[in-house]
Amino acid sequence: MTKSKKKQAAEEESWGSFFRDVLVMFTIFVAIYYVIFSFFLANEVVSGPSMQPTFEDGDRLIAVRKFTPKRNDIVIIKAPDEAKAMYIKRVIGLPGDTVQSKNDVLYVNGKKIAEPYLNNKYYKADKAAGVNYTSNFKIKVPKGQYWVMGDHRDVSKDSRSFGPVKRSSILSKVVLRYFPFTKISTSFY
Repeated sequence: MTKSKKKQAAEEESWGSFFRDVLVMFTIFVAIYYVIFSFFLANEVVSGPSMQPTFEDGDRLIAVRKFTPKRNDIVIIKAPDEAKAMYIKRVIGLPGDTVQSKNDVLYVNGKKIAEPYLNNKYYKADKAAGVNYTSNFKIKVPKGQYWVMGDHRDVSKDSRSFGPVKRSSILSKVVLRYFPFTKISTSFY
């Protein structure tokens, strides 16, 4: 074999090795992505107005699958009234809590709860019209269940209509809004 043919064969082997390495790395990255988003994280898209103005239709979110729900967490739940649908809601009441809304003031276990996320144009419009933004109710949350509500209370389908949700129905907790890029955040109230 001549020097030029040896050089050409070495270059071809080098390119083949490069493409093989790229393919192996790509396969590894796809496998890691699949495992992470199958077992640990969820990539979600907001659909509908029930969490306005905290989240708008089309916002893109990252949520964690393994967590213990706490008050004010934003969670993704299996819709109890619609097969294969998911809702995004805020945890208001924990198991055993007494949750009450009276004249647009929220109480949990008799303590007034601040709701800074309600200080929005929808809330202000209802108040200006002399209408309660959140209908009056009082409930004791059963053991193993959670009371969830949307931030846009007058359009949200939530625990006020379908009751408390079981822990097994809470799929993930929102930890990051990454789109739109101008609204990237990890804090939602």
